[in-house]
Amino acid sequence: MPAASHGDVDLSDSSKARCRALSQFLAGVEVRAFKIAQVALRHEDDALDAVQDAMLQLARAYADRPAQEWRPLFYRILENRIRDMQRRRTVRNRVISWLPLRAQGDEDEPDPIAQAVSDDPQPARRLEIEEAMTALQKAIAALPRRQQQAFLLRTLEGLDVAQTAKAMGCSEGSVKTHYFRALQTLRAQLGEPLA
Repeated sequence: MPAASHGDVDLSDSSKARCRALSQFLAGVEVRAFKIAQVALRHEDDALDAVQDAMLQLARAYADRPAQEWRPLFYRILENRIRDMQRRRTVRNRVISWLPLRAQGDEDEPDPIAQAVSDDPQPARRLEIEEAMTALQKAIAALPRRQQQAFLLRTLEGLDVAQTAKAMGCSEGSVKTHYFRALQTLRAQLGEPLA
């Protein structure tokens, strides 16, 4: 059976299977990776950009690596993208602080439909969950970056200590220390046991 052609590249059955495996891997990590990036960057669009950049970099540069290496590589790339975006934001904010302020008349009028209050009542339980999640997100965002990273990779992504160490670029002992300190801080702030 001849290999399928994709542009100038011939895709064999093994290449197709590898592409499918990579696509499945990326689909499996995208939501959790987005949450990690969102906590670190505190901006949805920046978080989405960081995750997409990390996915593209993994697909372009590391697709030929064994599948078991993808997860730590992906999170290492994501962490680098997050750090780059934080640095750019710092520089941009310094530059913008020197620019003159815009007059209030320069701003666009707010959209009245977007500001309309919904008449739909929210169930009390949903409100409790949203408040708890907001408190957890604030507590995680207040953690030092390395503790935050260890906690999110271990808890949200479910990486083991070795994979987390590889993704963070540190020793397994450091991962254990950062994770333990993050748990202690979160338990003290939230008053509830965390898994």
